[in-house]
Amino acid sequence: MAFNTVLITGISGSGGSYLAEYIAEVSPTTQIHGMSRWHSSPGSGNLDALAKKAVLHECDLLDFSTVLTVLQRVKPDAIFHLASHANVRVGFVTPLAVLHNNIMGTANLFEAIRISGQQPTILHCSTSEVYGQVDPANVPINESCPICPSSPYAVSKATQDHLAFTYWRCYGMRIVRTRMFSYINPRRADLFATAFARQIARIEAGLQVELLHGNLESTRTIIDVRDAMSAYWIAAHEGEPGEVYNIGGESVVSVGEFLKVLIEKATAPIRTRVDPALLRPADVTLQIPNTSKFHDRTGWRPQFSFEDSVQFLLDRCRLEVQKNLCR
Repeated sequence: MAFNTVLITGISGSGGSYLAEYIAEVSPTTQIHGMSRWHSSPGSGNLDALAKKAVLHECDLLDFSTVLTVLQRVKPDAIFHLASHANVRVGFVTPLAVLHNNIMGTANLFEAIRISGQQPTILHCSTSEVYGQVDPANVPINESCPICPSSPYAVSKATQDHLAFTYWRCYGMRIVRTRMFSYINPRRADLFATAFARQIARIEAGLQVELLHGNLESTRTIIDVRDAMSAYWIAAHEGEPGEVYNIGGESVVSVGEFLKVLIEKATAPIRTRVDPALLRPADVTLQIPNTSKFHDRTGWRPQFSFEDSVQFLLDRCRLEVQKNLCR
């Protein structure tokens, strides 16, 4: 299946921008369109590398009429739905905003697609957070593991997941669901890996005295953002509508162990301290996926090693700090 025209929701965000870059590289003839709110990622520079390779459409998914208008204008062969409020910790502070944005935005998108009469392939990008705190007996986690969200954000993503399944089952929409486990993404500051790496870069530059952190006991698998984007692209092409696929890395590490690896790569002494503000009311401490369903379907496997991913993250964070110093 070839996609001539794709539409990415949340294209100006961290995942959306990386996905657009990946598509531009591996499928240069594909027309890339993206929905972006005027107040999303202001001045982030996430889309700088795309230049004229992507067409942006000002669109808030909570505005149904604009969503429908963009669909009618673009007529995409494939839609990658990444747009969401995705900060788990902030979701405990502003739960209603997160629930309203993520659930109703997704409902508007699916309903607009249905009303438009179009039949694009839709990749719904969800998260391992929907599983919540899993019984160790269900680890590694496969797709039949019960959904038991542990945060307002996870509730919103679980609801999105159910909406995606419902619109496939009731209306025959070509929706493939993925549940992404922890991944390294230099553009997303709220992820623990990026937060650590950015602080280390700031300490090296003399801009910060100590590194602040929350819970270090969670155990995760780690995947590189570049592998994550290739998985999304392959899932859209080869995934079966109505099905859900876990996507994740093969390197198992605790948050504390990941921090230790980064500190060993630092060029300055790193002092650390727990910041109570970074602790969540409820945390998910064991996220190790069984990804055999996706591997068996597509043959996909991660290409970047853990070492490559850590260095990629740290290099990007150091570059960002240096750019800010030069401004």
